[in-house]
Amino acid sequence: MSTVLHHEIEQMRRLELAFYEDQGLMNRIEEAAKIMATALESGHKIICCGNGGSMSDAMHLAEELSGRYRSSRRALAAIALSDPGFLTCAANDMGYDTVFERGVEALGQPEDVLIAISTSGNSPNILKACQKARLHSLQVIGLSAGNGGLLPSHVDLCLLVPTEGYADRAQEFHIRIIHLWIALIEDRLQLS
Repeated sequence: MSTVLHHEIEQMRRLELAFYEDQGLMNRIEEAAKIMATALESGHKIICCGNGGSMSDAMHLAEELSGRYRSSRRALAAIALSDPGFLTCAANDMGYDTVFERGVEALGQPEDVLIAISTSGNSPNILKACQKARLHSLQVIGLSAGNGGLLPSHVDLCLLVPTEGYADRAQEFHIRIIHLWIALIEDRLQLS
């Protein structure tokens, strides 16, 4: 086994152990799923946003909820703020820091849920989206890593995964959390 492969696997093992042994994080995973399920049950929607790989995670969460996960069931109201036409229009006209804020303003309604994903927790466009969401009475759930940067102070509930300084490890846990959320939401809504 190469030195690089050995190092990567050992890092994964250390972080996995920290992830699964963090009972507080497991409780927050369940709490976030309950918040989303309650919103969906009440006719509200989930709005997701992130940059780069986190955008892919935001899109993945939205499509698994609105499409399907493991089995056929009714569609759930979820959308990622990922339309390239909208993003480039807002970025060109108002600056990239405003793109998700504008999406929340356009689509968000009181009691909807914003899922804000930022591995650093310091992305200005994510933080502005959180501020706009709270101003419009959306519930805000953050998904970040390490100490979460500024994100925990901008959300109602923040989930922080362990990391050793690289976004890729954090994103590996974010996708696991997303899949756990969907399973918990489907179970709570008795959709399978």
